Amino acid sequence: MKMRRVKSAKTKRPKVKGACTIPPLPTDKHFLSSYTLDSRADELSIREYVEWQAADEKVEHAEKVKTERVFDRIYDCWDVHTDKDRWWVITSPTNLYSHRYFPSLDYTLSFHVGVMARVAARDSRKPADAYRKRLSAPWRRWEDAAEALNGSEEAEEFQAIGMRCREALIQLVRALAKPEMVPEEKEAPKKWDVIGWSEIIANAIAAGSSSDHIRGYLKTISRLGWQAANWLTHSSNAARHDASFVLDTTQTVMAAFSTAIMRFESDAPDRCPVCGSYRISVGYNPDSNPSYISACERCDWNTIPDSHDSEDQSGPSKNPGGKVRQ
Repeated sequence: MKMRRVKSAKTKRPKVKGACTIPPLPTDKHFLSSYTLDSRADELSIREYVEWQAADEKVEHAEKVKTERVFDRIYDCWDVHTDKDRWWVITSPTNLYSHRYFPSLDYTLSFHVGVMARVAARDSRKPADAYRKRLSAPWRRWEDAAEALNGSEEAEEFQAIGMRCREALIQLVRALAKPEMVPEEKEAPKKWDVIGWSEIIANAIAAGSSSDHIRGYLKTISRLGWQAANWLTHSSNAARHDASFVLDTTQTVMAAFSTAIMRFESDAPDRCPVCGSYRISVGYNPDSNPSYISACERCDWNTIPDSHDSEDQSGPSKNPGGKVRQ
């Protein structure tokens, strides 16, 4: 018995002219996220950052393509597609670079590391914004000393750094000292008596048995910092490393007292009343009401007054879900 052979229908294949190439990426890139294994939380933060920096662009795809450690810092490199451009986003700290001007990722990472190193060097001797706002006069004098050190070459110039640090410490105690801090049985120290006023201020802003170590630390570093600044002022053989040491010592004293006074004045809770976290940050703005704002870094609790509150109402926000303003 003969079997008939059924001819299968032949499909016509398009003729390919020239070299074979990979098809271009489809215009709609949303589907690519379904096939990537990156952390969705990390991707969300990158998307939000790009859309914040490029306000008129919408992120369509974000993919981590490289992680590299340079010394003790980790840099994550992301390839981000928007509806208008394509960006490299590199973290720690985060910055973005257009593919149009930075086509190579390795070159971009090298550029990013160099720029961030320069920024870190510039900001290494800058006080926190809240410190500068709360104690503007002493911190301004300390910044003048830090700037003067960059151009100093001779011993006399290094001695002048010690004089500027002395002035910063004097301005510190003047800004913090109040007559009511002085016990009734004691006489108030002279205005320029940094050690005497530092002890009185420490007793007032770090009172109680629970603050014994903080109080003792404030008294010790203020005494040593003042002595170091005096030594540098009168050291005829002062060198750059001596001035740098005294500058850093003065910064330590001022930062410690800035933290202590903000903790004392803000009356911020040790733990979040909503989630119980100890991650409470305190901000200061002399132009706001109230001047101090406490916020939880874990949840959305904060003490920002509700927007509908009148200006004379300065109590904490009744809405624990309010957004913290940076």
